[in-house]
Amino acid sequence: MKQQYSGWRKSSHSVPDSNCVEVGRSPHGLIGVRDTKEGGTGPVLDFTPREWAALMHALRSPDS
Repeated sequence: MKQQYSGWRKSSHSVPDSNCVEVGRSPHGLIGVRDTKEGGTGPVLDFTPREWAALMHALRSPDS
């Protein structure tokens, strides 16, 4: 089943007309990530809150 997401936002560190990703939330608590180049019509990666937290932790670790 395709999730419906709302509240899409991108980082304030992004620059206009750049390669960015957006993050949104579903009513069921999933986090979706999509490529801004697709104009909202491309695929969305779905993450549970636990998966999202693990990803953020890994990206912020000094070893990444």
